[in-house]
Amino acid sequence: MKDLTLIIPAKNEHESLPKVLNELKDYDLNIMIVLREEDLETINSIKDFNCKITYQDGYGYGDALINGISLTTTKYFCIFNADGSFKPEELKNMYDMLENTNNDFIFASRYQKNSGSDDDTIITYIGNFIFTRLGNIFFNLKITDILYTYVLGKTECAKKLNLKNKDFSFCIELPIKASRQNMKLSSISSYERKRIAGVKKPNAFKDGLLILTSMILLFIKR
Repeated sequence: MKDLTLIIPAKNEHESLPKVLNELKDYDLNIMIVLREEDLETINSIKDFNCKITYQDGYGYGDALINGISLTTTKYFCIFNADGSFKPEELKNMYDMLENTNNDFIFASRYQKNSGSDDDTIITYIGNFIFTRLGNIFFNLKITDILYTYVLGKTECAKKLNLKNKDFSFCIELPIKASRQNMKLSSISSYERKRIAGVKKPNAFKDGLLILTSMILLFIKR
């Protein structure tokens, strides 16, 4: 998988990121860590690992990913969490599915057969179900887990999307814009682990409102 770059947003992830990078050390791929330059604790925690560090000028989860995608030069990219919730062994299945089909993006899903989550709550489960259904109905999205950003795709396709959302609403902007440009999207089963350390950054109600607002704006601008 030498033609794959993992883009890892890593705000304040000094406890978990070294463990994630240690899990990835035997995978033949590229790793890009995206974070703020003043996040010295996280930067110092990974100084002994072979990865590229990119500093974002702005703020936010989406901003980090937009920066990372713009700087990726490999054929494929994958959004990968710094908190240990994503299983590295699933990368090969996602990569093979993208390589051997006509898809442009593969979205991991916690809500298909042989999938699940150790980190879901009843609130996030209900919220994801609602937003995924809205995506299916109003944007004809053929994916089953719209809020899970374990995504592997073609870099050139992602760069064509003109992604702008700098917060967690990035997660719905990417598939909606990709679908509107007639790109091919598919889902694959995934199992989300409990994060290693720290606190979950998304706020169910605050970020849920941002995501809903973004969906409405994208629907209006169709």
